[in-house]
Parts: sequence; structure tokens; C-alpha cells
Amino acid sequence: MLDLIIRNGKVVDGTGLPAYIGDIGIKNGKIVITGSVKDSGKEELDASGLVVAPGFIDPHTHFDAQLLWDGRAKPAIEHGITTIIPGNCSLSLAPLKSNDRMKLVGMFNQIEEMPIKAFQEGVEWDWETFDEFIKRIKKSLSINVAPLVGHSVLRLWVMGDQSAEREANEREIKDMQTLLRECLSAGAIGLSTSFVDVDETLAPVPSRFADQKELNALCDVLSESNRMLQVVHEFFDADVTIARVDQLAEISLRHRIPTTLSPLFVNTENDSGVKRVMERVKEQFKRGARVWPQIQTRPIDISFCFEVPSLLFIRLPSWYKIMRFGTHTEIMEAFKDEKKRAKLVQEASMLGPFWNSITLRQVNNEENRKYLGLSLDEIASKRNTTPVEAMIDLSLEESLQAHFLAANMGHTDNDMIGELLSDPHVHVGASDGGAHILSFSTYGDTGYLFSQFVRKSRAISLEDAVKKITLDTASIWGMKQRGCLKEGFLADVTIFEEDKIDRGKEYYTDDVPGDGHRYVRDAIGIDTVIIGGSIAYRKGSYTNATTGNIVSVG
Repeated sequence: MLDLIIRNGKVVDGTGLPAYIGDIGIKNGKIVITGSVKDSGKEELDASGLVVAPGFIDPHTHFDAQLLWDGRAKPAIEHGITTIIPGNCSLSLAPLKSNDRMKLVGMFNQIEEMPIKAFQEGVEWDWETFDEFIKRIKKSLSINVAPLVGHSVLRLWVMGDQSAEREANEREIKDMQTLLRECLSAGAIGLSTSFVDVDETLAPVPSRFADQKELNALCDVLSESNRMLQVVHEFFDADVTIARVDQLAEISLRHRIPTTLSPLFVNTENDSGVKRVMERVKEQFKRGARVWPQIQTRPIDISFCFEVPSLLFIRLPSWYKIMRFGTHTEIMEAFKDEKKRAKLVQEASMLGPFWNSITLRQVNNEENRKYLGLSLDEIASKRNTTPVEAMIDLSLEESLQAHFLAANMGHTDNDMIGELLSDPHVHVGASDGGAHILSFSTYGDTGYLFSQFVRKSRAISLEDAVKKITLDTASIWGMKQRGCLKEGFLADVTIFEEDKIDRGKEYYTDDVPGDGHRYVRDAIGIDTVIIGGSIAYRKGSYTNATTGNIVSVG
């Protein structure tokens, strides 16, 4: 008798081959029969009218801390995701010496906008080595985890405060190599690094002080088991991105490893730059290099209120100072003080019409509810003021609890994104799940892929879309027996409604330790998610299954 049988579903197996109506038989966490299952099962699901696909894989997340209090990585699973890759952008929570904890927390807070109080109140710091961290998160995993180890953290362990001041010497490089081997042996899927990020003091993160000699030495270690190098590059400059593609290509060829750079953003004003980047990527693939650009599917939306820090105003020094470092009282005083307010308003003019398009999304005072959904320009007209003044006034009236939305700020050229999604050299990633929780909801890339680019624009077929976020991702990252509904593969399965799957509306909730709040999105059209052969999510509810595991690669 089988453990679980899925019957009569539209099976899209992850290979890109045409879908077929059939059954999937599961036993001991693996797929043992596909096509027609004659046996009976301890549990059977009727998937008539539904798509049965391999579980989706999200290769760019920052669930590192959340996994310590939430082994489900909510809401990832309800979006059909069965495997996540945390530890991107040179940052992981291990290896980490106890006296460096707050330094790393500061980096996570600055770069990924993860609240400090969440670390203080939601994390029990009982590990130092990568192996100890893996054992810690394995205790209650519902989702599969393929963690990267962060380059900045390796430097911090070996070099201490000097890690963010200078290049490493020969001895330190050898120590980093040894440490990286230990991390890979303990379960790290690869190494992440960053060429752009800054810490809480706005100084470059430790990985940015590494020279090519150090990077090559670490890639020598990656080459021993064909592990991935993930890179955050200068995505705002096409010429610099092309230079990074060339650099990664040489690394890939020299060390025979896969590399990936994220994100590749698409806007109407940089179409030509993106095309030039992709031309260079294809040239390097022809040479035998593996350089995978990552793109997200969704447009860039940023929410904010002045009660919590935000990176939205980083280009405006006075605004950034109060948003990043100001207390509630200090921000209120700055908004009320005539001279300080005048300076803020004048500085805000640098962003011109940007302010006009911001909408009001949440208030507490009944009197202000009439403005919900309106743009600042519309609100300003009704209140006989300017958009920036209207935003400040509403924030004062709401004691900084007025929430605003800057929608479609970038990555909005769906024609270009559709082209990229159909390109075999492009990798779907950069979701940032678990990060930026007080700025935007980083969930829903999978649903948006199907709703926008399969159903609406038809830029990519159902079969190819599934393949993109299952077997393609598993193959790029070297994941064993994942991403395909075939006999012998691990039983990670997502069942969904083809004509409904989508991302839901963003909303504000309070399920984070400490500060308590974040923006999330529910999924639409996800029926059932199976992880390691057990049902983890079904018809809107999570189960108690803890069959997630650390992903094997190689």
C-alpha cells in the first residue's frame, strides 16, 4: 500500500513535456509510480481539474532568521514553494562567533530591512558553527532548505573587525578556505557574496574588501564539489553589470562552477541595457561559462509608514536620517518644526512627480478613511496643499501610523520580462522572501508568473513556466532528485488551479517577534502543497507536517 496517491490530475512533470492526465503514487517520501496507479493508498487526493506539478523552488530568499521561529517560512509554502535558498547577498547566520552577533544583525537590518527586535526576541543564539546552525533549524522544518554561506560572515569569523577594513593575507585566506569546506560539508549549497551592499554605518560590507585572489581561493573550494557562487552586482548600471558577467564567466570557466547574479531589473528606460547584458550572457554561455542572471516576475512595489525604518528615502539625506535613525518623538518633532519641515519639503522636491503617484493604503482615524486608495496628488487637491505636505500632515494626524504605497516603481516592462522568462539562460529568482518585511511583500512571484505571463500575455507556456521554477532551478543549483515528477524523485508536489493561481493583495499583519509587523500576501489558487511526501498545506490551512529537510547537492 502506498502512503499517498494523487489521482486524475493534469500532470505537468517539470520537464517541459506536454501535460497529461494521470496519477502520482508516493511512498516513504518519494515518487514511486506515475501515470496510472492501480494500488490503493493510505490517503488519496482527487486532483481532477487541477494541475499537479513539482514543488516550486525559490532560489533567492532571506528566511535565515525566520526559520528559527517558523519552520514553515510562512507564507512561502502557501505560494506553492517547497524549497527555499536563504543566505544570499553575502549574509548568513553562520558561522558566527557570539561577540559578532549584533554586528551581523546590524547588516541584516540595513541591507534586508529585518527588524532588530525580531532577532532580539525571536532568536535563541545557541550556535556558532554552520553545522550547529543546521542542526538548530532542522528541529522543526516544514519546508526544504538549501542554505548558502555568506562571504561577509566568513571574513568576519576569520578577520574580526579587520574584515571590513582591508584585503585578507595568505593565512587568512587559507583559514577562510578551511571554514568554507566545513560549511559545505555541513550542508551549505554554495557561497554568496556582494559587490554593492553597505552595513548599518553605511560602510561597505566585509565581502567588498576581498580581492580577486581571495575570491579565486574560495572558488577553488567550491570547485571541489561543483557548488554555486551567488553574487549581488551593480544592477543599476548595465556597463558594470556586463563587466561582472565577464568576471563571473572567467570564474565559472576557471573553477568549473555555476554562478548566478541577482537581480536583473527591467524598466522601460533600461531595455537597451538589459538586452546588452543578455547578449553578453549568451556569448559567455557559448564559451562554456555558466552565468545565470536572476529576475523576479513581479513589479517593484514599496510600502512605508514613518513609524518604522525604510530604505525608500536613501537618496534624500534629511529624510533618510530620520527614517533610519529617528525615534517616534524625533520624527514627529521634525514634521511639526517649521524650519525642519521646510527643509524636508524642499529636499523632497528632488524626486519631482514621484510623490504624486503614492497612494494612501491604511489609516486608523475614521476622518481620514475617505482618502484611502487616493494618490497624494488627489489628497493634496482635496486638502488644498502639496503632495509632500499632505503626506506629512496625514502622518502627524495618524501618529506616524499612516501607511502609503509606491506602486510599480520598476520592473514593469512586461513585454521585456516575458521575453526574458522564455530565455533558457535566465533564472527566476530574486524574490527576497523573508526580507524587507516592512517595505513590501516579497511573496507571490510564482503566482504572478502564471497569472501574468502564462494566462494573460501567454509569453510562456504552462509547461515551460513550471519547468522554469522546478527542474531548471534544481538543475542549475545541483539539487539531487528534485524538481520533477518522476519515479525515484523526492515527493515535493504543488497542486493548483490553472485558471486562478495568482498572488493575493498585500496586507499588514503582526506575526513577527519583537516589532510584530510585516507586509505579506496570501496566495490564490494553491490547493495542496506536499513536502517530503506529507501534506504541508491544504485548502487554505497548514498542517503539522515537519518533513522539510536540508537539501543535498552534487
